Amino acid sequence: MTITPLMPVYPRCGVRPVRGEGAYLFGEDGQQYLDFASGIAVNALGHGHPHLTKAIAEQAATLMHVSNLYGSPQGEHLAQRLVDNSFADTVFFTNSGAEAVECAIKTARRYHFANGNPQRNTLITFDTAFHGRTLGAISATNQAKMRDGFEPLLPGFAYAKFNDLEGALALIDDNTAGFLVEPIQGEGGIRQASHEFLTGLRKACDEHGLLLVLDEVQCGYGRTGKFFAHELFGITPDIMSVAKGIGGGFPLGACLATEEAAKGMVAGTHGSTYGGNPLAMAAGEAILDVILEDGFLDNVTAMGDRLRQGLEQMIPNHDHLFDSVRGTGLMLGLKLKSDSRAFVAFARDNHNLLLVSAGENVVRILPPLVIDESHIAQCIDKLSTAARVYVPAADD
Repeated sequence: MTITPLMPVYPRCGVRPVRGEGAYLFGEDGQQYLDFASGIAVNALGHGHPHLTKAIAEQAATLMHVSNLYGSPQGEHLAQRLVDNSFADTVFFTNSGAEAVECAIKTARRYHFANGNPQRNTLITFDTAFHGRTLGAISATNQAKMRDGFEPLLPGFAYAKFNDLEGALALIDDNTAGFLVEPIQGEGGIRQASHEFLTGLRKACDEHGLLLVLDEVQCGYGRTGKFFAHELFGITPDIMSVAKGIGGGFPLGACLATEEAAKGMVAGTHGSTYGGNPLAMAAGEAILDVILEDGFLDNVTAMGDRLRQGLEQMIPNHDHLFDSVRGTGLMLGLKLKSDSRAFVAFARDNHNLLLVSAGENVVRILPPLVIDESHIAQCIDKLSTAARVYVPAADD
């Protein structure tokens, strides 16, 4: 037998973490790493946060799972807190971001079905987007690397260029249900929507009876210094998918919607065996406890500004390698003049700094939201030291 026990779909590196503490990971060989990847924007409170781990341990000892056949006081309470702190009127809890996106797609289609317009089932999505790995999510993603070998894909999607408002509006027809868009594309290269683009999509939805569906799986939950990224643009969606930071490392996602947008989601139209179980809800409550504390998001903004300043000051010293900084809050991207994947591997293997590559030769810098200035100084020092000795491949 040559296949590995773990299906070999990940190009796993040599780092093998066995323990985490704050902004650090420790490998089974004892190596310490500065974790500015955060499980790809998941570990919002870092590793081993006492409030989160205590909440999970206490709930695990009390009640973990009962299924959604029964009432859910835990789910009702967390959903109410999300409703109280967002645009939404209702919440469906999932186990992942892809499931949250699937729920959002179904909610949008079901809305028009409930209104007597079942033909309005096409969502306009955008190039270089990433919405997950399910068949529905990859069908919404116009990237060959996600789609090749999985045809036939699901119908019901049209594709426009990101930040091209005119091009997106030109695709509206009698079958359009709405738009599905990330306010800030993560995997696509920390590409932020322009104010004109996102407000223009909102205006078009209002004018044409369409739904604005936001994917904030990566950019939501405090990552930008706002609770949700769309707050930066002064608009609200009709439906939104969130995950990653919502559980701080525990598998959890959610689809949020207005009462109007969710009008078609009645008993029997959707479900999840594990979604919203008591253990997940305890994790979600603990994360909210911390993120909604006075001053927490202000500190994310301050640390994001400090990190950006450090990166921008560093770039001129290594302008053979680094080009520019993009992003907001603690969702930053460092654009390289060569292959970002190779540099991420070099920084990891030689300088114990964990980062994430993205499209357009961008290195994603996604630290825990609880970092302080000492962590930022370490990150800048490790990046600068790596840049001094790094030699890009000849074909970069």
